Formats: sequence, C-alpha cells, structure tokens
Amino acid sequence: MPAFFMRYIEVIIENINADTKDLLVAMLPEFGFHAMEEMETAIKAYAIEGEEKMDLFNPFFNDLGLIYEQNILEDKNWNASWESNFDPVSLPGKVLVRADFHPSQPGFEHEIVITPKMSFGTGHHATTRMMLQAMLEIDFNGKKVLDFGTGTGILAILAEKLGAEEIMAIDNDRWSFENTLENLAANKMSRIQVECRDDLNQIGLFDIILANINKNILSENVSNLRDALKPGGTIIISGLLSSDYTDIYSLFHPYFGTNCSVYKQSGWLAITFF
Repeated sequence: MPAFFMRYIEVIIENINADTKDLLVAMLPEFGFHAMEEMETAIKAYAIEGEEKMDLFNPFFNDLGLIYEQNILEDKNWNASWESNFDPVSLPGKVLVRADFHPSQPGFEHEIVITPKMSFGTGHHATTRMMLQAMLEIDFNGKKVLDFGTGTGILAILAEKLGAEEIMAIDNDRWSFENTLENLAANKMSRIQVECRDDLNQIGLFDIILANINKNILSENVSNLRDALKPGGTIIISGLLSSDYTDIYSLFHPYFGTNCSVYKQSGWLAITFF
C-alpha cells in the first residue's frame, strides 16, 4: 500500500458539547476539513494545506463563540495514522467493512475492503452506516447508479455487490478520487466509473442516486439531482443532522414525492425517497 505525504492544517476544538460537535462534523467539510477525529468533548480536523477556507472558517467559529488551536503537520503518513485507529464495521449478517490488514470474517453476505486514509466513508460514521442499511432495502439488480460525493467509494462498491449494472462515482476531492480507485481495485470491482468533478451537468440519467454529503450541497443540487434521476427512481440522502429533517423534507418532497423512509442514528439522519 503506497504512503502519501503532504502538509496538513490541523485544528483542535476542545470543550464542546454533543450538539456543537454534531454541527461541526456537518460543517467542517464546507471549509476544506474532510478528515476528523471525534473525541467525547473535542474534535481534531484536518485539511490539505492550501485547500482550507479559513476566511469562511473564522467567522463561523466566532459566531459560535468557539476557539481552536491550529497546527501545521509536516509530511504526515496518514496510512499509519488511519491504520492504527481503524476497526472493522459490520451490519450483522449483511455487510462487513474492513481494512486489508484485517482478516476476513465468515457470516456476512457482503464484504468490503476499504484502505483507511483521509477520505470520508469507512462505515464508522452514522451517516455511512445508515446509507448502507438503506441500500440493503432496495433492489439494485441491473440498475444504473450515481454515487454523488463518493468519498472512499464504499457506497459504489456495495451497489456493485448488490447487482447494479453500471455505477458512476464522483467526488470533487482529489484524495477521494485516488482513494476510490485504490478501493475499487482492492474489491475487484468492474462496473464502477470514477470521475473527479463537482457538478452534475450532463451527467446522464440514473435509476438510483446515493448522496451522503451535507445539507448545503444537497440543498444547492436538489434540482440537478432530480434531473439526473429517472422517473420512478430512488434517491438516498444523508450527511444530515436529525434537526435538518423539516428543512430537507420540505425542500426535497416537491421534487421527489412524499413516499420516503427515514433513518435516524446518533443525532444524524438519512432519507430514502422512492
């Protein structure tokens, strides 16, 4: 497994309550911080140097009355860091998500190998687990699927394992793009196309759309997502706080109808519109 070396901006936010932590996890990617370590009353967040948006970050923190410590990390080996903290994740009897240095385990219908790096989507976060659960409840056989904001590629990989005929996985983060390609190879995937892009212009039509991103990006792209979904198709969205339900449902149901399934876990939300 190749090691990647870059300079990173680290911010450490301490003495925060659970509600503030949930808000930060949802918002920090907006400022370029796509990797986080969550502790009971603190968060460490990381951005590639040059991709952080401190001009937006600082006013947001000032409005919340928060202070933070900022550090530059020189040539950090994220492979070693992630491996030391990466444990297998499972949906009992259904899906096992593990790293390549973990042994395979019997008793699961699907096994996904994820190289643990900075890309979001190892299955540990509640939003990813809810997306996996929601995917198990719909029919992917022969379907064309879009994974919008693919992260590690975990959802696209499960889509192929569930029988999808064609999957497009997109992300605007170059680390996620490279990580997804590596994870597709590790899982011997053959029906997933990966693109590094941040828009849905002329992307085509899909039977199923998966979008585990955040409220702002989902809101900005609701009409584009509808244009990319075939009539009668299914969309699963997450990256949302439970408190976002009213706003998101009000925004999405005029485009996708009122038939939906709602999932909530640890203060987070996922919704399937079908």
